[in-house]
Order: sequence, then C-alpha cells, then structure tokens
Amino acid sequence: MNIYEQQAANRRRTWLVMAGFIAFLAILGAGFDLFIIGDGKFFAPVATSLAVAIGAGQSWWSLRHGDRAVLNSSSAVPIEDRLAQASSDEDRLRYRQFENIVEEMAIAAGLPKPRAYVIADADPNAFATGRDPEHASIAVTDGLLRALNREELQGVVAHEMGHVRNLDIRLMTVVAALVGAILLLADWSGRGMRFGGGSSRSSSKSKDGGGGLGVIFLVIWIAAIILAPFLGRLLATAVSRRREYLADATGAELTRHPLALANALEKIEGAPGPTPSVKRGTAHMCIADPLGLRIDNTESGWANLWATHPPMAKRIAALKAMAYQA
Repeated sequence: MNIYEQQAANRRRTWLVMAGFIAFLAILGAGFDLFIIGDGKFFAPVATSLAVAIGAGQSWWSLRHGDRAVLNSSSAVPIEDRLAQASSDEDRLRYRQFENIVEEMAIAAGLPKPRAYVIADADPNAFATGRDPEHASIAVTDGLLRALNREELQGVVAHEMGHVRNLDIRLMTVVAALVGAILLLADWSGRGMRFGGGSSRSSSKSKDGGGGLGVIFLVIWIAAIILAPFLGRLLATAVSRRREYLADATGAELTRHPLALANALEKIEGAPGPTPSVKRGTAHMCIADPLGLRIDNTESGWANLWATHPPMAKRIAALKAMAYQA
C-alpha cells in the first residue's frame, strides 16, 4: 500500500468508525426508550433521537477538536511555554533542539510544520495528533528528550511525521475522542437500567409487550452496556498495527538513517515503567505502548485483537534490515 492508498484508507476508516459509534449510541438509546421510558411495553424514540444527535455531534467535535482534548488529557505544554519556563541552559537546549528537529522533518516531508509540545513525564514516549497536516501537533515527553541523542530524536520525530503524512493522525484522534464518549454513555445507560428497576423486570415486561424480539433486543442492549469498555478497546485497536510499521518505514525514509530510529526504539523499550501522563484512551497514538502491556510483545491472534502496537523487537529488526544489518 503506497502513501496515497494509505491516506484514502484512513479517510474511509475515519468515517466508518464515526458511523459505527453513532450506531452504537442508537442501540443504547433505543434500549433506554423501550425498557426504561416505555417500561417494555411501547417505544418512544426520545433517547434514541438524543443519542444519535449526541453521537453525530461528538463525531463532528472529535474530528474538529479531538486533538485539543488529547493534548489536554496528557497535560502537554507548547514548546514556547516550556522554553520560557526552563530552569537551566541544558533544558533550553533540549527544547530548542526538539523544535528545530520538528521543523527539519516537516521540510523533509514537504508538510507544514506541526506544533511542538512537551509532556512532563519521565518515561520516554511520543505521539502525533490532529485532523490533517495543516492542524497537526507532535508531543514528546521530557523523558524522551533526556534519553535520546539528536539522531535518535530525529528518528522518533520522523516516525510521527509519517503518521501525519499518512493521515493516521485523523483516524487515531477520532478514535481517542470517541472511546471516552462510549464509556461515559454506556455508564449512563447502566445507571438508567438500575434506576429503572433492573433487567429482570424489564425482561418480564418485554415478554408481554414485544415477544421474542423484545427479549432478543433486551439481551443485545444489556450486552452493549456491559461490553462497552471492551468495545472501546477494540475500537482503539481497530486501527491496524501495520500503521506502526509504515510510520517506521516513513521515518527511515525521511532521515535516511533507519538505525537511528531502531536505537531510539531500543531505548524506549528498555525504559522501566509506563507513561502515567498518557491515558488509556490515547494509548494507541503513542510510538510505544504507554500502558506497559505484555500482550504487545507478541504476534498471536489474541494480541492482534487487543494490542495497540506490534512487537517492538520486530519493528527494530525491520529497521535494521533496512540498514542491511541482521
């Protein structure tokens, strides 16, 4: 898949993810209408209409402003503010170097310069966000700036520029914003179900009012509420793990130095702990899994279903192969 095919695929996936999100909310709303408002006897599409309206609005908002939410949730600070707040010449040098590298890699990719952000976290990590290259941002942790030399940092920034160029950022940002909304609205539905008298009462009344179809829909509705956290996780991992390999290759192309990124990934992988500043809903956006889950170190069918990142060892091996090293 070339860059243009990847961009087109990411555009399609973005709209599919948003449509799926609206459909999921419609199911939650319809169940609320039938089993809570209608008491299992009649259907008034009040909550359904509201849920679809909220879903459409949230999808639009996530596409337009999701990057702000992602940056705020990670406590990312613009590089200009970090430069002004730097307490030592060494810190100022690191921040200025990062800003210069972002500009270099934007020129190499032929894209507008993304905004640069720094996260006050000791664990080395990085991510890119935004709806398109004209509204992109790249954020790195303080730990990354301290752990990597200039060439390695250039490799990481080039990797993130790959996500920007391939429009991965659009899909990943929308997914991050919608996952949180799914969990919140499923929690509201669960509370409504409890306050409405529980599933057993609704089940008995649905048998009287809707027959077998009412019972089937009740089961689907309850399953959607219970499985919402897992569905949110699946939504985040629906973005193919192949995008990380592609961004690695793009980073190597931009720097002409695949070993620099390979060395950076080795240092990131060797870091002792997770990245506390990065929340679960945005874990799939980072260059390395910020949650420290062991499942990301395998390529099994189970890992492909749940893991947000491919095995780091395979990514490093692929980069070394580009440099003709076994």
